[in-house]
Amino acid sequence: MTRNTDDLMLLHAPHLTAPHAFSSRAGGVSRGPYAGLNLDDREDDPAHVAENRARLCAALGFDAAQVARLTQVHGTDVVYAPQGGHWTGDALTTDRPGVLLAIGTADCYPLLLEDPEAGVLGAAHAGWKGTLGRVAAQTVQAMTRLGARPERIRAAVGPGICAAAYPVGEGVAQQFDAAGLSAALVRHGEHPHLNLAAANQAVLLEAGLHPEHLWLSGRCSTEPDFYSYRRDAGRTGRMWAVIGHPAEAVSA
Repeated sequence: MTRNTDDLMLLHAPHLTAPHAFSSRAGGVSRGPYAGLNLDDREDDPAHVAENRARLCAALGFDAAQVARLTQVHGTDVVYAPQGGHWTGDALTTDRPGVLLAIGTADCYPLLLEDPEAGVLGAAHAGWKGTLGRVAAQTVQAMTRLGARPERIRAAVGPGICAAAYPVGEGVAQQFDAAGLSAALVRHGEHPHLNLAAANQAVLLEAGLHPEHLWLSGRCSTEPDFYSYRRDAGRTGRMWAVIGHPAEAVSA
């Protein structure tokens, strides 16, 4: 397979300085329900996924061995990644060059964070449970333990399922209201819907980030450009949100 990323669709946040991207379906070699740049190897052809990962990493100046990723469990645990590897949790931090943090999504929201002065990076997976548990704030706190400061942290909220496509039960809505996250609740007809982008924005502001340091993609994962677990009834691929400092870019 040739590595040609000319048609690779990567979304970038204008205020993040570290190499980063929110991937879409474009630019990959997977087929069938995973067609495109699927980055999850649990059901797809492993050779296709390996090629897709290599393309994404190369586009940012990394190789696949430098990726730090997670088995995500819809919780709030934040893992420190000193090098590439595989852990269990729902958020990652690092202060090391040569590490590419990766979060996989197909409706949940990916969050990328950086303190450009401290050189500290974070990435989080925020579905409704993680958002309710304030995984974004947990990630900010973990970054501060590495020398970051909330007022310097910049955060980007990537594509995820939009409120119009995300009805939930009254029990879930009541949990968000009780947790002080009523910003997440939208009424469409008789059913409550969740606006998880707005909820994570509120959590990040609550954690001390400045409004001008927040960016929301405004894209919905149910659009054809993306993989969506809900739209595709569970048989679909995954996007990655990635951020890292190449080793050669940081002086000793």
